[in-house]
Amino acid sequence: MAKNYFYIITLLVFLFSMSVSSQEIKQQPKTQETATIEGLNLYPNPVSNGKVYISTKNDFDKEIIIFDVLGKKVLQTILSSRELNVSSLSPGVYIIKINEKEASATRKLIIR
Repeated sequence: MAKNYFYIITLLVFLFSMSVSSQEIKQQPKTQETATIEGLNLYPNPVSNGKVYISTKNDFDKEIIIFDVLGKKVLQTILSSRELNVSSLSPGVYIIKINEKEASATRKLIIR
């Protein structure tokens, strides 16, 4: 009888260790392959006049995508100047993703 308990406990320890090791593999952080945008400046934040200004060190054309807090895309545009009109958006908290050449950045944007 004691031998049976030994085998059962050994089997459970083995299964538990396999489960733990597979969870450790799944939880490794993703590596960031894109570069961040050099000299990114997003102002004013919070936005109260319906316009937000986005400047970078190089000031290349930027692809702008804005998401609401549920992840729904609410605005997408190409920005060739520094001024972005967000007056069509309701007051709230948004996520703004900015792509410039190969670089990318994500920021929180608050609209009052």
